[in-house]
Formats: sequence, structure tokens, C-alpha cells
Amino acid sequence: MSSPLAGVVIPVCTPLIDDGQSVDEESLRRHLTRLADAGVSGAFVLGTSGEFGFLTDGQRRQVVEIAVDEVGGRLPVLIGISDTATARAVAQADMLIPLGADAVVATAPFFAASGPMEIAEHFRGIRRAVGEVPLFAYENPGRVNGHSIPADLAIELAAEGAVQGVKDSSGDQQYLEALLRGRERHGLSALSILSGSEVDADRAMQAGADGLVPGLGNVDPHGYVRLVELVQEGDVENVRREQERLRRLFGIVSIETGVPMGDSSRALGAFKAAMKMLGAIDHDPCAPPSVRLDDGDRQRIKQILVEYGPEAGA
Repeated sequence: MSSPLAGVVIPVCTPLIDDGQSVDEESLRRHLTRLADAGVSGAFVLGTSGEFGFLTDGQRRQVVEIAVDEVGGRLPVLIGISDTATARAVAQADMLIPLGADAVVATAPFFAASGPMEIAEHFRGIRRAVGEVPLFAYENPGRVNGHSIPADLAIELAAEGAVQGVKDSSGDQQYLEALLRGRERHGLSALSILSGSEVDADRAMQAGADGLVPGLGNVDPHGYVRLVELVQEGDVENVRREQERLRRLFGIVSIETGVPMGDSSRALGAFKAAMKMLGAIDHDPCAPPSVRLDDGDRQRIKQILVEYGPEAGA
């Protein structure tokens, strides 16, 4: 894995068969190959988009085994080990790293009301357990009781070698810029800083982020690869146009659904519905207890996909 990791890393959705409880191996393999062929720089499995919180340990092992077998050696495979406590995250690492992880990714602990001291010890504990395997800190306050990994703490952890990268899904441009300033101030040139934003990816790259980890990249990986290339070329006008198309495509996650459902069901359901329409996967359920989209929802997604999807960006 390059240091720092750069470009587009896809937080891979986990395709399931229609019962919503079994991993669809054929679809997952096809999707991973599709991502590699699109020119992405890495595959991150068992993240939020991968529904790790709803998968059994057996399913998690299966996802990692498939990913490593299908694209390992062609792409770095980053593996999510997030859990409620350090010991549980370490147990995930112990189970999954031997399967072929190029790096592991962890949020702050969730469920408990953790503060900066607990968060720091969490990442240090994981570092001691995983040895030389690169560790990425995953900043996503909305998923961990609103508790952020302070930017200065992330830089401190990087300076002492505890983390080798930060995946920033905070949606806070000021947080991202604080990470970038801290990296420069401390001369941490090997620290990889990646933005998880779909809609402000252009701003993140222009500010100096190394790359992107966009969930929408499961639907349109070429679009985000193209966006990064345009930023690198300094083509400001086409960067703006491509980002605006992707922003409109991201509207699939906020359609008015036929029945009430939570944001995760709506967003991940939309990603999977669009992926199925594009032939990337064969089935589009999310894992229980997610609420499924209905045919009317899928039709609304299809309309957006036709107007702003990959073919529109070709």
C-alpha cells in the first residue's frame, strides 16, 4: 500500500441475496472487479456502507475472504474493525487481519460516552495489538454518539505512529482543514488524509486531501476517479461540473420514500437499488432490520440515475 494512500477508496457495499441475510458472493466479486476496472485506489470493506454493524462474524469473514481473493494484490484491501470497545475491535482485528488485510480502519468506541482520553487509549490499544498493520482512524461523530476524534488528537496519534491515516466523514470542512494544517505543521508527510464527502469532494481535494472515500462511489466509481484527475489537472471548470453532477446523483439518498424509514435504510437502500439497475449486483436488500424500498422508490431512484448517473458523466 502506498504511503500515504491516495486517490479514490470505495467503502464497499455488501451485496446480500433477497433474504437480506446471506452474502451474495457472485455479486460482491463482480462489484469489486468493476471498482478495480474503474481505476479506484483501494477497497474498504466492513465500513458503514458495508453494513458491518448488521453482519455476523461469519459474514464479516466471508466478505473479507472474497475481497482479498478477488482484488487483493490489485488493490489495497482496508478492513473495518470498529466496535464498542477496544477489546472487541482487537478481537475483530485478530479474526480478520490474517485473511489478508492491507490496513484496518476503526471509529472511536461507540455506545459508551467516550471522551478524548478514552479515544486516545482506544487507538493506542489497537496499535499495540495490530503490530505493523496500518491503522486508519475513522472520524464519523454521527455513528459514535456524537463524539469526535479531536483533530489535534488525530495528529498527536499520527505523530507517535499510532495511526497512519484518517478517514474524515464528519462533513465539516473546518475539521478537515485542521487535520491538513496539523499534518503540515508536524511534518507528517506519510499521514494519509481522506475525505468521506460525496458532495464536497472537490473542496476536500482542492484543500489538500490525499483522496476520497465516497459511498456514492459504489454507484459511480468512474465519476469520483474522474473528479480526482480533474483536480490534479487543475481543470477548475470541469471539476465544478463533475461535482455538481455527482451532487445531483447523490439525491437518490434523500428521495421521499413510500413508507417511513431511517436514513441508513434510505441511503444504503438507494445505493444498492442503483447498483442493481446498473448491473453491478443482482439483489438490492439491506441487512435486517433495515426497511426495504418499494417499487415506487426504485422508480424515483431510476429517474435520478438516468439523468445524473454514470452514463451522464461519460
